[in-house]
Amino acid sequence: MFKRVWGYLRTLFRMKTEAAMNPEVEVEQAIQEARKQDQALRNQAAKVIAHRTKLESRIESAADDVGDAREMAKQSLLRAEKAQGEGDAAGVEKWTNAAQSLAMKLQAAESNLNGLKEQYEIAVAQAEEAKNAVQQNAMRVEELAAKRMELLGKVEQAKMQETVNKAVESMSASMETDIPSLDKVEAKIEERLSTAKAKTELRAATPEGAEVELREAVSLARADDKLAELRAELGLDAGPSTPPMIDS
Repeated sequence: MFKRVWGYLRTLFRMKTEAAMNPEVEVEQAIQEARKQDQALRNQAAKVIAHRTKLESRIESAADDVGDAREMAKQSLLRAEKAQGEGDAAGVEKWTNAAQSLAMKLQAAESNLNGLKEQYEIAVAQAEEAKNAVQQNAMRVEELAAKRMELLGKVEQAKMQETVNKAVESMSASMETDIPSLDKVEAKIEERLSTAKAKTELRAATPEGAEVELREAVSLARADDKLAELRAELGLDAGPSTPPMIDS
């Protein structure tokens, strides 16, 4: 149970940490790590190539040792042959022993030279592999650098878009908060109109409302009488309910 809880907490912490990391920082860390690895690879490759160069120098020196031992062994044999021709037994023994010693030295020098040549072949192959690895890694670093520029461009675009989104959201929130919608305005108008009609209807049902209605009727009757009086003075018929238009 404890392991499950601990695993859950670690996963939760990792997710929150990844979410909180700045993309620009992550990109910069990636390119720095790639450059660090590239430098380490270059250092290792330099050591491999330096080993090949050292072997070249040692092979030259070993070849010289072989040449010297071979030439001295030949000279010892020639002198031993000459001493034998002269009947010099001591000289024969001396130069024969020297030739044998030089022959052993020549054999060791040749063995050393062959071993160095084998090492050199391996070193050459390793040096080529190291150079290829450096070239490939250098290309990878260049690709990462180009990717870095692309990603940073996208980060800037994302920032700009986020800023625009925040501005739009702020405007929308302000409009929703401060400016009433047309539906709300219409509802308020209908409510006021309904209230006014209701009050009018209630007033008509009261004695005060009836009195007002009566006064309006009396006023209309008096107005009709006044119109009839005016028609009589003008000599007009009293028939039409609406007086004709009079030219000015």
